[in-house]
Amino acid sequence: MWVVPAPRGAGTGPPLCDLEPRALKVFPSDRLPRAARLPGERISIGSGRQSLSKVTRKSGVVGENPVFEWGFDSLAGNEGGASAVVQRIDVTGAEGVRLAAWQFREPVAEAEAEPDPRPGVLLLHGLMGRASHWAGTAQWLAERRRVVALDQRGHGHSDRPPAGADPHTALGREAFVADAEAVVEQLGLAPVTLIGHSMGALTAWQLAARRPDLVAALVICDMRASALGAASQREWEDWFHLWPLPFPSQAAARRWFGEDDPRVERPDPGRGAFFAEVMHEAADGWRPLFSRRQMLKARETWVHDAHWEELAQVRCPTLVVRGLDGELGRAEAQEMVRVLPAGRYAEIPDAGHYLHYDQPAAWRAALEPFLDDIPAPAP
Repeated sequence: MWVVPAPRGAGTGPPLCDLEPRALKVFPSDRLPRAARLPGERISIGSGRQSLSKVTRKSGVVGENPVFEWGFDSLAGNEGGASAVVQRIDVTGAEGVRLAAWQFREPVAEAEAEPDPRPGVLLLHGLMGRASHWAGTAQWLAERRRVVALDQRGHGHSDRPPAGADPHTALGREAFVADAEAVVEQLGLAPVTLIGHSMGALTAWQLAARRPDLVAALVICDMRASALGAASQREWEDWFHLWPLPFPSQAAARRWFGEDDPRVERPDPGRGAFFAEVMHEAADGWRPLFSRRQMLKARETWVHDAHWEELAQVRCPTLVVRGLDGELGRAEAQEMVRVLPAGRYAEIPDAGHYLHYDQPAAWRAALEPFLDDIPAPAP
């Protein structure tokens, strides 16, 4: 990946991911306006099919929101694909938490960059995920839509709640839903299509139930509506204790999560790549970007409860998608569709919980017919 430093005085901002530089090279960018044609450095970043390549960066301010912008030519595994631009826009979430929102779009002339009148999409990752996990999805969505992916609180480049904060407030459902609502309103995405994976899907349908005026459509990716219970929470706590931290390398993390983790029944390269992308190089080795303690606290605020009632309150068109080997069973997924007033169902074979990451082509094929049927917003 290629990263261009911000102009002096404009703020530096972090790289798209947190990996250390591996090599340096000066190059010109012909993809962005002249102001972005600055010296840069090449860094190893991302992993596998979702990593980005040939990226340039610039920075500035849009309104009151700091903006850092990257341009990339393609995704790994999709060389020759359409080029795109990624902007980081800092948003203020619930209780003043700073959130990193990432806007994906095709390159346009600087004078044409604002405003974007196309339908808005907000991508919400799951527990322990990050916005960059959506890079492959965002690239093709951005061909016809305004696409924003959010690093949810405690994840990626968004702030963690303070260590002493009440977890039921700082890491509870109300905070995550309020954050998503703030992004939609502050970035002018409404009426928005919400696409959520796992915990992000729960956040999405809770927002759709509470603020139907903001949401045009909803995609639920492999998230259960039933309560998971105390035993599930204990299993997660035990699992976190098994992590052999720090990992000596990112490759070691990829191998452990994809092959050696006792929870893996057979080699799962997609799972390994997914978790490798949320690791960063610390002084003693590779560690997760998030606090495992905070992840458990966040999960505890919803794992004991069923969420059928809020699901039934969703009025907009909704697609429920599951991987054949995922965590959402077929019977429960079909019951979710039945409960939804405007529900549809899709199933992706040869995919587990991380289906948008495991099977990007099948994921796109499942989503596009649904997205194409969403009514255009009233002028």
